Amino acid sequence: MKARATTRALCLVALLGPTTSDRPVGAQDVTPERRPPAVSTAKLEALAQAFSQRLERIASAVDGSLAYVVVDLTSGQRVAARADEPFPTASTIKIGILYELFRQADEGTVVLDQPLPLPERSRVGGAGILQRLHSPVISLRDHAQLMIMLSDNTATNVLIDAVGRDRVNARMRALGATGYRLQRKMMDVDAAARGEENLASPNDLLVVLDALRTGRGLQPASRDAALAMLRAPGSTALRRGVATGVPVAGKSGDLDGVRAEIAWVDVPDRPYLIAVMGTLLADEAAAEQAITEMSAAAYGYFSRLGRSGAEGRLLP
Repeated sequence: MKARATTRALCLVALLGPTTSDRPVGAQDVTPERRPPAVSTAKLEALAQAFSQRLERIASAVDGSLAYVVVDLTSGQRVAARADEPFPTASTIKIGILYELFRQADEGTVVLDQPLPLPERSRVGGAGILQRLHSPVISLRDHAQLMIMLSDNTATNVLIDAVGRDRVNARMRALGATGYRLQRKMMDVDAAARGEENLASPNDLLVVLDALRTGRGLQPASRDAALAMLRAPGSTALRRGVATGVPVAGKSGDLDGVRAEIAWVDVPDRPYLIAVMGTLLADEAAAEQAITEMSAAAYGYFSRLGRSGAEGRLLP
């Protein structure tokens, strides 16, 4: 099954409007460091069209179902394909849990730094280190760090119990991520077999990531702490498409036949958000390579715009 573009390349939209089918994200929260370069509309449109076509060529070559969305945080323009369709999230669902943890900490509902013994019921396999420790006593903040940095499933289950699955879902709906569905704990194969999969669309995930980026509903210290966690993971498919030294805050996830990744890439003078989600994948390694190629295409496009001077001359 091939991905098919459902929006025009980089069409201008009203930001964070709840009534649009492809919910845009956050450009009204961005103050450019300098005025946009004086490049003719025709040149910019040609570059945008080439970028859109390149993303579609990469996505269409994947044997499976792929969706993506890229948002220019300076202009509010976007390019997307199937960005409102629900996909299995794998570990990208964890950004909603992270947001809810810091929101509840700001509200006084949970205490971030009180060390607690690990509940045995939370231990599960898969990614992470906690499952291998005999008697860990750590705080919710440290569970969050493990959930994001190592994608620790045991830490994630502790946090789901602490903040409440229903409260996570309600908060995501309030943010505008109406398709976000945390329906099971990590590694609950029986729940997955019953159809209780964790789901979201690429747009849903970017709404949540943008709330973390802008600190929407969060105290400044909570925003900064959450973003520091999201910047901590090492090499991922999406991060491999971005030049070394460019700040990337995001989360990746994988399951059998599923790959997903979201990120805020803070390119100087032209930051952007990107999400790619795939399912029914025949070749997971090929899908990861496609995510890297799409990320590299986006980084090349936005870094060029960020360096553009009069009529497109690239400045140092």
